[in-house]
Amino acid sequence: MELVSPKMDFVFRELMEDAEVRRYFISDVLDMPVEEIAQTHLGNPFLRRRLQRQKQGILDVKVFLLNGTRINIELQVRRQKFWNKRTLYYLAKMFVDVLFLGDNFDKLRRCIAINILDFNLIAGNEYHTIYRMRDERGVDFSDLLELHTIELRKVLHGDTRVDDWIRLFNAKTQEDLDMIRTKNAGIERAKYVMQEMSLSESVREVVTAYRKKKLDRKLEDAYVYDQGQQQLLYELVSEGKIDMDTAVEKSGLTRQEFEEKMIDAGYHLKSV
Repeated sequence: MELVSPKMDFVFRELMEDAEVRRYFISDVLDMPVEEIAQTHLGNPFLRRRLQRQKQGILDVKVFLLNGTRINIELQVRRQKFWNKRTLYYLAKMFVDVLFLGDNFDKLRRCIAINILDFNLIAGNEYHTIYRMRDERGVDFSDLLELHTIELRKVLHGDTRVDDWIRLFNAKTQEDLDMIRTKNAGIERAKYVMQEMSLSESVREVVTAYRKKKLDRKLEDAYVYDQGQQQLLYELVSEGKIDMDTAVEKSGLTRQEFEEKMIDAGYHLKSV
């Protein structure tokens, strides 16, 4: 049976909306006894915007623990420009988002960002990295800000609970799920949710639409790239930096097609 992938945003949110899955996932990533996470609840994924010109932060899954700890769990399948600054922005904004004018700083609570990445972020073999505020000797300054990255594409070399979650997120078939041998109640619950979603006709329709949208986006990106490359060739020819024959060969067009498109783009052949 083909499984719905947890790397799809709506499948990921469905998993994290399950209280048992959410509770055990947080416990395993933070290496915290599950008994200490008595209850979690999902918050509004939108971060409050104080000023009209500020960016509106949108979190994938925003979780609150009973002790006031706030957690942002985010799945990122494509690396974005300035990703490091982006995740720091969201973590910092989540940290200060509880303060209103006149509030004391004692209202600030521990904030943790858990980033599940379907791309390699750093060099090396480590796939679960934890960042905290420490001095050069390794002494903690504060535990109020913490950032986790879990890189799904790296080769697993351990057998921890986090390794099992990585195997789950990478699962494509029922056989892949069966290969995850664990007594972890959160993993078992997540496997059940994935199987139920995979059997749902309405979910399969959503998956089909999701894949079509993704393919259309790739085709659109390829089209924009091709148009940009051709535009560059027109400019180089008009400025005399390359000859017409070279430009035509690189464009993949016939000479007539290239000249017609060049004229349509506003360039004059007489300048060639």
